Amino acid sequence: MSPPKTFHVKSFGCQMNVYDGERMAELMAAQGLTQADAVDADVVVLNTCHIRERATEKVYSDIGRLRKDQRKKSGKTPMIAVAGCVAQAEGEEIFTRAKVDIVVGPQAYHNLPDLVAKAAAGTPSLDTDMPLLSKFGALPARRKVAPSAFLTVQEGCDKFCTYCVVPYTRGAEISRPFAAIVDEAKALVDAGAREITLLGQNVNAWSENANTPEGRGLHDLIRDLDRIPGLARIRYTTSHPNDMTQGLIDAHRDIESLMPFLHLPVQAGSDRVLKAMNRSHTRDSYLRLLDRVREVRPDIALSGDFIVGFPGETDAEFEDTLSLVDAVGYAQAYSFKYSPRPGTPAASIVEQVPESVMDERLQRLQAALNRDQHAFNAATVGRTCTVLLERTGKLPGQLIGKSPWLQSVHLLGNHAIGDLVEVTLAAAGPNSLTGIERIAEAA
Repeated sequence: MSPPKTFHVKSFGCQMNVYDGERMAELMAAQGLTQADAVDADVVVLNTCHIRERATEKVYSDIGRLRKDQRKKSGKTPMIAVAGCVAQAEGEEIFTRAKVDIVVGPQAYHNLPDLVAKAAAGTPSLDTDMPLLSKFGALPARRKVAPSAFLTVQEGCDKFCTYCVVPYTRGAEISRPFAAIVDEAKALVDAGAREITLLGQNVNAWSENANTPEGRGLHDLIRDLDRIPGLARIRYTTSHPNDMTQGLIDAHRDIESLMPFLHLPVQAGSDRVLKAMNRSHTRDSYLRLLDRVREVRPDIALSGDFIVGFPGETDAEFEDTLSLVDAVGYAQAYSFKYSPRPGTPAASIVEQVPESVMDERLQRLQAALNRDQHAFNAATVGRTCTVLLERTGKLPGQLIGKSPWLQSVHLLGNHAIGDLVEVTLAAAGPNSLTGIERIAEAA
């Protein structure tokens, strides 16, 4: 096989996969390869997610579709690399099932150029090692990024929720060094970022020297990032209720650049189900935590994650989830049917909930969540806020950006992507709002 000249990276799943995909693309570009569409690229990297069964199966169908499309267009067969969490979980089995060229896990993708070279020489390559953070030092410098950029600060998970594969595919909780994060944040701002979202499987578990007097937590990191000239906005996701410290809560009161948005997954509203999930919080402790956050930042927008149909969940326990949703009033939320993952404790529970029951529960839950999202958006109409413009819209002169509460806002005006524009939120739709630029009054 000839050495590839073009590449394409396709990422599935969470924001951390988006970040990893961007970094893999930068690695390939640093080797002199040119980015191309999937149907034209010499090497295609599928950066995978293993959270749900359908996401895993989609990888294999995408491999077949990709090969078919390339043969139809050019008669060639691309080099295919499977990266990410499916690669970590299934390893050599992927070679047997799909006959790809490269399998590389999420902690080893910094070795991708070497793996591509080996595959081009005819040797399929597997790398699912999980070294402690060595990949970050091997990644190229950030050169040009979007106005809103991701920055991974923490990886892995020690919580071992009974439904989740993350501890097995991403490894134990590891925090990147303080100085390395600050350096990358400065590089992102130099490359064009106005907003940075700090990422981690349990991002608020980030710490440095946690067991020493000089130990620092995520709130300390955010305070240092706040001092970077040109960095206007800071966000973080995904948080765990167990790691939501008072210092981090206070940061939402004290740090202007920290946006009033908190994604804090709860997963269920029943204490019995939460215990079976091995979540470390109860319904009451979760609600009391949200009260503490709202006390310091009353306008904060709340987001969460929910699983319906966890093994053994009864109708009454599902009603507990609906009542929790009613109590919180989420601005956004993600909801899923339970999906048994091989090797997790929940997959062996006998009382699996029928698919039809999960379907009905998911529809009811999503109706409640959509209701509350619409209500939150409607309640912000009339507010004045700053919108970070991120992309062009469908209409001439239309630009789309995000409000401080992570709402999609579109407006017309003579502005550029990356501008921060003060607007009045004039109208709310199901998924976005209309903004009208606020013109400052003459003195």
